Amino acid sequence: MPISYGIDYFAVLIATIVGAAFVFVNLLIANIVAPRLPSPGKALTYECGSLPVGAYWTQMYVRYYLYTILFVIFDVEVVFLFPWAVIFKDLGALAFYEMLVFITILFFGLVYAWKKGVLQWR
Repeated sequence: MPISYGIDYFAVLIATIVGAAFVFVNLLIANIVAPRLPSPGKALTYECGSLPVGAYWTQMYVRYYLYTILFVIFDVEVVFLFPWAVIFKDLGALAFYEMLVFITILFFGLVYAWKKGVLQWR
């Protein structure tokens, strides 16, 4: 193993140590400097500058998470489709069939969500 490899790894080690020390020192300074004056106003739940109305804890419906997950899934599909479409002519027939399988799997996921009633806003 040539000496240059050791120097490269030594630079990475130094950068890691400096980064970890930077984080530790900043957390320590924030812990020392942070004000600690408890008051009833600070104990209130913060709600966009307004006084909170109702309970501070409310149950979130699962269907909102399902909408979010479906959005992320189809958003990621678009992220994969654009680069593929740009170089489609250069890829050949195999890439077309691979993308067809990918879109088919996502389509069946959409059909499944539709049949389960996930896409109905209540």
